[in-house]
Amino acid sequence: MAVFNEGLGAHLKTGLTSLCHAWAIKRRDGVVLAFTDHDMALSFEGIAFRADSGLSARALSQTTGLSVDNTEAMGALSHSAIREDEIEQGRFDGAQVTCWRVNWADLGQRVILFRGSIGEMQRSGGAFRAELRGLTEALNRPLGRIYQKPCSAVLGDVACGFDLATQGYSTMLAVEVCDGGRRFRWENLPGYDDGWFARGRLEVLEGPASGLWGMIKHDRKLGTRREVELWEPIRGNVAAETQVRLIAGCDKRMETCRLKFNNLLNFQGFPDLPNEDWVMAVPKASGVNSGGSLR
Repeated sequence: MAVFNEGLGAHLKTGLTSLCHAWAIKRRDGVVLAFTDHDMALSFEGIAFRADSGLSARALSQTTGLSVDNTEAMGALSHSAIREDEIEQGRFDGAQVTCWRVNWADLGQRVILFRGSIGEMQRSGGAFRAELRGLTEALNRPLGRIYQKPCSAVLGDVACGFDLATQGYSTMLAVEVCDGGRRFRWENLPGYDDGWFARGRLEVLEGPASGLWGMIKHDRKLGTRREVELWEPIRGNVAAETQVRLIAGCDKRMETCRLKFNNLLNFQGFPDLPNEDWVMAVPKASGVNSGGSLR
């Protein structure tokens, strides 16, 4: 809960105010961008707020209880501030946003109006619109186990418990050939079975696309060459000699968890779940009622 600043309250009571808004955006990669609608730059809490960003916001809807606060930020795209290619790459997805109301004549007189994260972003005509979601937005996510045969965990997460740093399950190497940010080829990649990285990840470790990653659709041996194809292209420039990391994939089956990862104790699926034919079957005196097809 925000604590109202008594100094700001006294300033508002004078009837002659010098107020502005200040915004700070902290991306998941640690980059912090800050803006103000004042005509001069501001600085507080160790953050420098730019005055030439053109960032503005619509009316803020704030509610009590567990309803979701929401608003929308608008601004101009520029090379030095919010860039179109970074929006395309998803670098602002889920970024933390804080908005203050500030007395620009006395920066100690300020109050937080909004704290949340960036949702959907749209861009056109050299401008952008960003949907801002309040802190209670996270309470709208469904939680709990899913009753299904495949594993519901993500490889390497807390539920899975598998250590992706285990030798043989990831490798770092330099890109030799990159075709459209989607197909990557190496002349020789020994030590890994055909399809070992399928359904895994390719992570870019350096260069303009550093921090981006893609899900692997195919991992093929083509003679002595190795080709890795992603479901969607990396939305950044990945040049030759760029360091990437390949991480082994998991198809969520119990057999894969047991034989490939030796992690059956953490399997999060229900492999013995009967199918619909078995549920609809009736008792019978002869034959095997195995749950298979009734035809």
